[in-house]
Amino acid sequence: MGLMSRIIGGDQSRSADDYVELDLDDVSTGTADAAMQVHIAEVDSQADAIDIKEAVYDGDIVIADITRLRTEDSTVEHIVDELRQVAQEVDGDIVRKGDDQMIITPTGVRVSREKLGQSF
Repeated sequence: MGLMSRIIGGDQSRSADDYVELDLDDVSTGTADAAMQVHIAEVDSQADAIDIKEAVYDGDIVIADITRLRTEDSTVEHIVDELRQVAQEVDGDIVRKGDDQMIITPTGVRVSREKLGQSF
């Protein structure tokens, strides 16, 4: 079986031996060379929105877990409106992924509304 068949899959079955666990200690965590970072945030309160806004203003991408904000509370609407305003101010982008995540991007970064591998 050829290399591409192994990459994109064929009729062969996979086993645990086909996968290699990556050692995170071998991965550099330095940010000196990176122009932008991707931050993961959990939004529990209004204070968490401040940290997200600062990261986006600094030119970073934030993936925010909003699972804890599923209530019909006005705080939820206020936080989402604040994040939407930040994305607009920096000419970035903001999308909601499902019921539990938001992606907020800085200037020059857009989030595609199409899933990879699906043609519309």
